[in-house]
Amino acid sequence: MTGGSFATFATFTIHAANLPEHARNPIHTDAGAQAAGFPRALVAGVTTYAYLTHPIVDGWGMGWLRSGTAEVRFRSPVFDGDLLDCVPELDGDILRVDAVVGDRTRPRAVVMASRDGAAPPQMRAGEQLRDRTILLDGELGAEYGERAGDDLALYTGSGVVHPAVWPALANLVVHADVARGAWVHTRSLIRHHGIARVGAQATVSAVVVERFDAHGERAILDVRVEVDGVVVATLEHEAIVALP
Repeated sequence: MTGGSFATFATFTIHAANLPEHARNPIHTDAGAQAAGFPRALVAGVTTYAYLTHPIVDGWGMGWLRSGTAEVRFRSPVFDGDLLDCVPELDGDILRVDAVVGDRTRPRAVVMASRDGAAPPQMRAGEQLRDRTILLDGELGAEYGERAGDDLALYTGSGVVHPAVWPALANLVVHADVARGAWVHTRSLIRHHGIARVGAQATVSAVVVERFDAHGERAILDVRVEVDGVVVATLEHEAIVALP
């Protein structure tokens, strides 16, 4: 792995798989997915994102985890068991990573990542949701990617929280406070503002800033994650919270 100016990026290939805890959203089970018109269980968007971060962290290392950004958009489902290629391409300062199943001209999801950091943005006005205090450990620590199949040793070796934990925390908020029944994560803009260590207590704050209809009822949330009073991640998080 290299984090310098001459970083190299390699395609990461894996059989996509759901983690057991994702069954709490019916769309990640065969029965729930089929009820919504899909052939089999959809892989959680946050797991697909975990796979997509592999080439980024392999190339840019701890620097990106500390202050980088990524916007992920989910274009079409990745299904449980799909053979997934995470294909990176650097264009200037932007690293694009496509999630590809077979046809490389039609990626299932796309990440646009940058090493350039920014100060945490202000939370926008909207429907304030309850704050949560969450222990960053287990599925919400260094183990997330390893259990999903992201085999980079950086997280468990250094005790650093996996970057997929940030959208996973936003998904917990959506599932508990916003969604009605099966729901689908569609997009996230994730900004890193600092390193979080496994075992820390995080405070998660969230605001629903917009609701609208587009192939179902959608919600956009601002989410902020703090550890010891310091903001470590902020997100703009979008999901279809009620399927049509």
